[in-house]
Amino acid sequence: MAEKRRAGVAMSGSCERDGAFACESGVSALLGSSLLTLLESRPRDPVGFLAEHFAHLSAQDDDAGPEHQAVSRALWNLSLAHHSQRSAFNSNTRTAFDLLTRDRGAGVVGVRGRLYTEMLRCLCSEGGLSGSTAAPLLRHVQCHDHESVPFELFRQGVLTCSVFSDYIRASQCLYGSVASASDRPAERALGQAVLETLREALEAADGDDVGRYLEASAKISPGKVAKAMAEAHPGNQQDNPVMDAQEFEDAAASLFIARVRMVT
Repeated sequence: MAEKRRAGVAMSGSCERDGAFACESGVSALLGSSLLTLLESRPRDPVGFLAEHFAHLSAQDDDAGPEHQAVSRALWNLSLAHHSQRSAFNSNTRTAFDLLTRDRGAGVVGVRGRLYTEMLRCLCSEGGLSGSTAAPLLRHVQCHDHESVPFELFRQGVLTCSVFSDYIRASQCLYGSVASASDRPAERALGQAVLETLREALEAADGDDVGRYLEASAKISPGKVAKAMAEAHPGNQQDNPVMDAQEFEDAAASLFIARVRMVT
């Protein structure tokens, strides 16, 4: 009995030392947050998901400073759920916000404006937007470097950039529907007719949730596009002015951005 009690005490002491090591090294917090991310995302391949997760964290630790690591980890969390999965998206946005505010002093609530703007810029880039397309939107939603961005403003900025990326892809598909060939620009009359149809759809969907604008653009049916094209009465393309893809994209982006509330 005495030997069993001594063995139990030794095992207890060993467990306490192991637990202290795991806490002090940050392993417990890392595993806890990783498992929480896994449960929220529920991927088809949980083991592969965790392997990619840890590989991503390790690469960021090796290659960048603390702020860049925080931005990269925030972006990775934001990539785990599409904005249409609103519950998971909001949860991941909160995690990203917490990652970017972890080093703030007591009583300071919010993300530094500089980090917030940098993260939105990277989010647009990862969403496939060119710098010239993203720049007008970023001017609307970015904050000054010294400002502290609260969570609700942070969430709205992330949502706006995510929706805008999908919206631009939808507008590119609309342009493709009026271009006679992939290597030829569309007639200007056709492009303007489709842009007018897009403008009417956005106006009908006007509201506080920017996701409504994406839904509106997605609901433009082929029939509406065909009607707009027919009303434009296109003639011989060689004799008519044209609108290239970038001009159409810029015009479609302006329709969206005009409805985004500017941060002042």
